[in-house]
Amino acid sequence: MWASVPHAILPYPMKTLFRSVVLAFALLSLIACGKRETKVDAGNRTQSIHIGNLGEPNDLDPHIPDSQNSATVVMAFFEGLTQYDPKTSQPVPAVAERWEVAADNLTWTFHLRPNAKWSNGDPVTAGDFVFAFQRMLSPRLGAEYTYMLFALKNGEAFNTGKITDPALIGARAADAHTLVLTLSHPVPYLPSMLCHTSWYPLHRATIEKYGAWDQRGTAWTRPGNLVGNGYFTLTEWKPNQYVRGTKSATYWDRAAVKLNEVFFYPIESEDAEERTFRSGQLHVTSTIPISKIAVYRKDHPELFHPELFLGTYAYRFNVTRPPFNDVRVRRALAMAINREQIVRDVSRGYQVAAGHFSPPGIAGFTAQAQVPYDLAAAKKLLAEAGFPGGAGFPKVEVLINTNEGHRLIAEAIQQMWRKGLGIEVGIFNQESKVWATSMRSLNYDIARYAWIGDYLDPSTFLDIMASDSGNNQTGWKNAEYDRLLNAAKTTADPAQRYAYFQRCEAILAEECPLAPIYFYSRNNLRLTSVKGWYGNLLDFHPLKGVTLEADAK
Repeated sequence: MWASVPHAILPYPMKTLFRSVVLAFALLSLIACGKRETKVDAGNRTQSIHIGNLGEPNDLDPHIPDSQNSATVVMAFFEGLTQYDPKTSQPVPAVAERWEVAADNLTWTFHLRPNAKWSNGDPVTAGDFVFAFQRMLSPRLGAEYTYMLFALKNGEAFNTGKITDPALIGARAADAHTLVLTLSHPVPYLPSMLCHTSWYPLHRATIEKYGAWDQRGTAWTRPGNLVGNGYFTLTEWKPNQYVRGTKSATYWDRAAVKLNEVFFYPIESEDAEERTFRSGQLHVTSTIPISKIAVYRKDHPELFHPELFLGTYAYRFNVTRPPFNDVRVRRALAMAINREQIVRDVSRGYQVAAGHFSPPGIAGFTAQAQVPYDLAAAKKLLAEAGFPGGAGFPKVEVLINTNEGHRLIAEAIQQMWRKGLGIEVGIFNQESKVWATSMRSLNYDIARYAWIGDYLDPSTFLDIMASDSGNNQTGWKNAEYDRLLNAAKTTADPAQRYAYFQRCEAILAEECPLAPIYFYSRNNLRLTSVKGWYGNLLDFHPLKGVTLEADAK
């Protein structure tokens, strides 16, 4: 309307009003054309960190995480006796302020912080740990990591039903703030194991409010219900969107927690995660698309973080299904994988080709046995198994979880097996939670798999292939392998212990229930505004010391 009135004949007050309106529209235009505040900008201002976390957590129950991304979220809401040092991954005091071990190396006494509290204000007591360990070992719960607590006296006997009284498990509360653990065998690395979520305390009244104490999948882990003792309190969980936590008002070391909020985003697509990071919606990614590694390495090295960590990428075989019940077939397929070519031409992210399962140099241990790349030997084995040149080999599939990098690797191996062995293998992908369920139920032929160490000892890898391990998930059992693992647990001689581990690695190389492909390098993106976040061998990042600063413009 103002444009239809000649400016020159407006009275003075109207001119003033006109100028004011024009100025207001100009300012609004400038604001509209200016840079909008992103989640990262707002997060730096409010101390709210946004983290790409690869996949949806299967649950927030510390006893049943099925992946590292699930454990990462759980670690924000719970804390154990010890915690990972953010730089070294070595154990540091957490709920336990100190501990000592008896001369027999079987009795450990932990002294809990009297100011440790649950998010509802209740004190964290030694009894909360005793209850949690009994629940973890309950056969009905069926926890995948149960074997980690077999270190406790009678832990395995209770789990397997040989005894039924949980009071006989080697964990007791001497008083409210003194926890005594009695072991079945010496475990010099016990403080490292205690960092793992399977050793976290639980608030019994909360769990029993929503179901049986050893029942999986009840509502106690939902927002408004969950009672934790970690840095954050669960505020929101929108499936397949994000998990949100707010700074706990009751955490014993609250002053050391600088962040006010944390958001975990289950973004399975590497490309989508990178775009989300580039648009200012994430502070940290879980990974980076292979196609973008060279770009960031050249143009934005301050954002690109390639860091070695304790992980092995492998293909596992379902040995309960023909033809993978034949060791010759498994060895043939494993020996036909050119690992050097994969890390050089496909993954391209500082990974190291792997010929054995446990990464080299864990606490001074490096496996000598190898699964070599030997195409001639692989062809011979396949022919001996009844499939000369691949003739008659059944159509099988490689199961991968949805991820561009996994697809590229699967396609490369598919080509190697087609050209080298004359066999056709399909590729089938599933969303991470479905993929994990398929592996637990042995509903696969071959599956992409990765194992990330939980503490700095070779046993964190070799133990998972025991016959009774919930993380084996191949159907493979070997009595001699189990005997060697048990012998390693009972010897006090480090050299003899490592000799047992060498033989375990040799058995894995001989029988190939899985085919190692490479040792990990974690390649991800992290903004310079994120302080107190460090690369480490276990790729776990306690958020207590993390803080955010505005990026320099």
